[in-house]
Amino acid sequence: MGHNRRRSNSSSSSSSSSSSGSEKKWKKDKKDKKDKKDKHGAAHGLPATSHGMPSFAPQPVHGGIGHMPAPPIPGGHPISRGHSPAPPGYSQPPPSGFRVPLSNTTPFPTQQAGPPAAYDADGRTPVYIGSAIFERAVHPCKIVPSFNPPPRVAYGGREVDHHGRYDLLPFDPNTMEWVPTSHGQVPPGRRSVEGGYEEDGSKLYHAMAIVNGVRVPGKAGPHLRGACVPFGGQEHCIEHCEILCWRY
Repeated sequence: MGHNRRRSNSSSSSSSSSSSGSEKKWKKDKKDKKDKKDKHGAAHGLPATSHGMPSFAPQPVHGGIGHMPAPPIPGGHPISRGHSPAPPGYSQPPPSGFRVPLSNTTPFPTQQAGPPAAYDADGRTPVYIGSAIFERAVHPCKIVPSFNPPPRVAYGGREVDHHGRYDLLPFDPNTMEWVPTSHGQVPPGRRSVEGGYEEDGSKLYHAMAIVNGVRVPGKAGPHLRGACVPFGGQEHCIEHCEILCWRY
């Protein structure tokens, strides 16, 4: 099952009111650096990793662990370390749930993570769910705290290590549940927990699929025609899967 991928474009340089030769040379040098950056990202076949927010994402509420920006998924709200996850004015969780923004240098917040969404092949290693943040995309991923780095993304036929910003979604069995489906469709009459989006804006959902008898978290969407999950160094595309939905 193939993916349609687009190369990320860096934001263009701001215009200058002066037309002097030195400023023209500065613009040319900046363009050359931009071209090199784009070529480098395309060579790896992955969306460019972001340490902040996607450029076209809505501006969220700031907060979270340390001084990192809040999750860019529309409707998401961060959980501050040691504080209640419920922000004022919300009787229900936001569409993407309460998120904990993390990076590869951030200790995994075990007390905030909730119960594991699954366990690895050994039956003992806990696996959590979250979203990997790229410059122009957000991909649902699995998070294994004992791995380095913890987040793993299914992409381009491989299980890809994600270096950079990612968001932990604490699984709450009281408000969330995994619902069987196929072809990457949200089950009829159900409301999915928003997981992310492709560079072209196509929605991505948190998915769970079985690979060699192991439940593996990943991503799903109608354009993927199923779930794509990272396991054993590969991307596995499964037609029948489960999508994370709200219970209400």
